[in-house]
Amino acid sequence: MGEAVLSEMATEIVVPVCAVIGIAFSLVQWVLVSRVKLTSERHASGGSGSNSKNGYSDYLIEEEEGINDHSVVTKCADIQTAISEGATSFLFTEYQYVGIFMIAFAILIFLFLGSVEGFSTKSQPCTYDKEKACKPALATAIFSTVSFLLGAVTSVLSGFLGMKIATYANARTTLEARKGVGKAFIIAFRSGAVMGFLLAANGLLVLYIAINLFKLYYGDDWEGLFEAITGYGLGGSSMALFGRVGGGIYTKAADVGADLVGKVERNIPEDDPRNPAVIADNVGDNVGDIAGMGSDLFGSYAESSCAALVVASISSFGVNHEFTAMLFPLLISSVGILVCLITTLFATDFFEIKVVKEIEPALKKQLIISTVLMTVGIAIVTLIGVPSSFTIYNFGTQKDVKNWQLFLCVSVGLWAGLIIGFVTEYYTSNAYSPVQDVADSCRTGAATNVIFGLALGYKSVIIPIFAIAISIFVSFSFAAMYGIAVAALGMLSTIATGLAIDAYGPISDNAGGIAEMAGMSHRIRERTDALDAAGNTTAAIGKGFAIGSAALVSLALFGAFVSRAAISTVDVLTPKVFIGLIVGAMLPYWFSAMTMKSVGSAALKMVEEVRRQFNTIPGLMEGHARPDYSTCVKISTDASIKEMIPPGALVMLTPLIVGTFFGVETLSGVLAGALVSGVQIAISASNTGGAWDNAKKYIEAGASEHARDLGPKGSDPHKAAVIGDTVGDPLKDTSGPSLNILIKLMAVESLVFAPFFATHGGLLFKIF
Repeated sequence: MGEAVLSEMATEIVVPVCAVIGIAFSLVQWVLVSRVKLTSERHASGGSGSNSKNGYSDYLIEEEEGINDHSVVTKCADIQTAISEGATSFLFTEYQYVGIFMIAFAILIFLFLGSVEGFSTKSQPCTYDKEKACKPALATAIFSTVSFLLGAVTSVLSGFLGMKIATYANARTTLEARKGVGKAFIIAFRSGAVMGFLLAANGLLVLYIAINLFKLYYGDDWEGLFEAITGYGLGGSSMALFGRVGGGIYTKAADVGADLVGKVERNIPEDDPRNPAVIADNVGDNVGDIAGMGSDLFGSYAESSCAALVVASISSFGVNHEFTAMLFPLLISSVGILVCLITTLFATDFFEIKVVKEIEPALKKQLIISTVLMTVGIAIVTLIGVPSSFTIYNFGTQKDVKNWQLFLCVSVGLWAGLIIGFVTEYYTSNAYSPVQDVADSCRTGAATNVIFGLALGYKSVIIPIFAIAISIFVSFSFAAMYGIAVAALGMLSTIATGLAIDAYGPISDNAGGIAEMAGMSHRIRERTDALDAAGNTTAAIGKGFAIGSAALVSLALFGAFVSRAAISTVDVLTPKVFIGLIVGAMLPYWFSAMTMKSVGSAALKMVEEVRRQFNTIPGLMEGHARPDYSTCVKISTDASIKEMIPPGALVMLTPLIVGTFFGVETLSGVLAGALVSGVQIAISASNTGGAWDNAKKYIEAGASEHARDLGPKGSDPHKAAVIGDTVGDPLKDTSGPSLNILIKLMAVESLVFAPFFATHGGLLFKIF
């Protein structure tokens, strides 16, 4: 079989060192962002009659000459503080509720898994090798609970740090936009990189430390060790679910309320300071798109690592105690951090953006460069990290695999991610015909816009599904379920770059809002709008990655669950499985209905409040009075906290109820059904919403003859586009992104509780 070239000692050094490099790099980026000051330090140094323009030397651009810099900087700082305080207060409130759930669910894990052997402290025969003695079920219960809490805390921390960085950078991006679009781009992208690298490195480091600490107790029982580690993925994703749903409801309630009254009824610009919902809208970008998305991708990363580790622990890597080969998933992530570090330098240091049209290509190059470099990185890791041939557990048998086959499994996932990214971009960017056709349909009103947008979303599913299908076929043919797990890891190996690109969007969006509220010139707003339009497309690309990786991750977890629950085959023709399949396929619709209705009812309250303020506060429309922002923030906060609980309960309780009462066969049907239908709805919802948003921006920008025919702002086609955008908001930012968590979370939860379901599950079928 051979051994890995990389020694165990070298692996013990490489993984934590790469994680520390990632954390250090993110801190360096943060220091560079913090150099942009939010205080007018040079204000006092120049006299009023000098040429130094209020203490600033001649770097200020000419259209800003008539503006008092000190007041602009102070306004930007004040607005940033309001957004940051709103986001922090919402997340603290959300985490208090989520914390209660976390403790309750941890107790549930302990009770369910401990009861498998009646809380016995005696060793038990191993699941896959009855000859050997493994640690008691009580140990699995305790360590699974600990790893669940570790994953949950890391997930919450990832989201919170991301939000803090984004709210720190938004006003700085606005101020840099005065020097030119290139400078503003670099600040927004660096800030995104801080989040990306912190999250990737933290996720890797915590998982690595947990494995080593658990090993002190488990010793040679790697089967038990890595079964307990799966709790880490469950913790990560369960927090992500509440973050995504709660944040998504918050941001879209504010967005829809602000747009419908402000833009459609009152005909005032987006982010106009007279709009009472404007602060809540900008807070929402940070709690939904940043904190929610950070937790989501962390969850995907944790689960794909756990799925690969579980399968590897019962393959030759685990049986022969080959530590380096066992940690192959962590080595991929370690190399990914180094690759993303080099890739980031291309955007921030090697090339400078000088004109608006270079923004989107620069972001796309990030994806291409990271994918090409990562392919080389995977080849090196596979060559030195795993033996030339080995066996992988494949539903009761051991399958012979060569290291070059494993390389292809990881690579196919990586490149499938890039294809999904580019297809998503084609369907959601206003540079291409699909979005331009949607914009053109606004000539005849909102109805045709909605019809065209829905058709675009459904059509955009085709190529991503083929890409996922091909990667599943190739990776399973070569390395069974382990192949699918590492294909998912391949897709997520460039997570630091993916997150940087993703976080860049909401930061730019906030920057535009701050420019509008601070009364900066039209040219500055044009620059931030250009950054934001590119950010909208990259956010859609990020969602495509998240959904694609979720499909692969949940399939790998599904395979691990089927193995752990000792199901030999999942036969669709048996009624037990088929009823599960059809109910599972319905769950994404039930979940989407809940989240869409939540956004609708919260938006209704927001619209009424905004209308009330415009009608009752004298001088608000004229700009003489200040709106009551805090009431709108409270409406969004209260609605999202209240409304996130039912969808969360649906996802968390379904596997427990089905597994306990109907057994593992029905549960396997539910998981398969939810995966198959959830992926399609998630892709179409995200792309439909993204296309409507960019169709509106296409008309507003008026960059082409066609766009100018449809505009300007306030024209009938523009109003139709705003309505389309408003309909798409909950699709692309609440329901769509939350669905990928639904399919992953149900699968990882089933895997964690598999010992209980296999022993005590199917109560109803046992009675009848």
